[in-house]
Amino acid sequence: MDPHSSGRTARSLETLHALGYFVPEVEEEVTALGVRRGRGAYFASRSAAMGRVGPGPVAATFFVFSPSLVAHFVPACWEAATPEDVIAARYRGVDAAYRRLLGQEVLDSPEMAEAAGLARTAAGACAPEGRALYAAHADQPWPEAPHLVLFHALTLIREHRGDGHVATLLGHGLSGLESLVTHTATGTGFTVPAAQATRGWSSEEWGACAADLHRRGLLAADGSLTEQGQALRASVETATDELGHAPWAALGDEGADRLRTLGRPWVKQMVAGGVFPAGVLA
Repeated sequence: MDPHSSGRTARSLETLHALGYFVPEVEEEVTALGVRRGRGAYFASRSAAMGRVGPGPVAATFFVFSPSLVAHFVPACWEAATPEDVIAARYRGVDAAYRRLLGQEVLDSPEMAEAAGLARTAAGACAPEGRALYAAHADQPWPEAPHLVLFHALTLIREHRGDGHVATLLGHGLSGLESLVTHTATGTGFTVPAAQATRGWSSEEWGACAADLHRRGLLAADGSLTEQGQALRASVETATDELGHAPWAALGDEGADRLRTLGRPWVKQMVAGGVFPAGVLA
């Protein structure tokens, strides 16, 4: 398997992990502990694996969020609940969401068990060096239910790839906000209003960043990517695929293709079930 194919595989399965950030079941479980709704639940549920950390490590590893936004919710979340309780709440919410979106018959199917095994094999090939967020999640025990094994494995792969993506962005001379602005300019991922609102950047900060990227020749006057900007983003994605290649190389073409085939109808079912709020993704 080549790195480009592995990147395509990772993106095709992303929904099976990313639902944990959008479904109401996770927020309900985490906020029942006393954590604030919305981004408070998000920061707590994703960072809990690192323990009772302050805003610095969260802003550093999450990368594209305004540090002031992070500091508004962290470490206040740990005054409401322990990281261990938040992790347990997250998985209770994910379990409930999978049951609602896919149904018990799918969760009990041999296909789900097969997908969980393939994903766990892939996750086992991830290495922790320089991957702080991945390493924190990798320290957590494996769940038992196949659909939660699948979610946990894809979480490990996602954070492993994300840590490599951050290293790549820094290597290409992009800050967190610059990375976010140039990514939305590709027309994929978050819409600009959603990116600003959820990542905590003001219109003034966003505009100043866009103006600087324009001066550097990466953005056109209308906010779209220039040829130079497109080349930079393409280089970022290529390097990210290369750094995230190990888990998919462990499966090989046949294993990765089988996992994509198994996951495809579940992804479609989740999207059809409204897992992503309207207006958030481009």
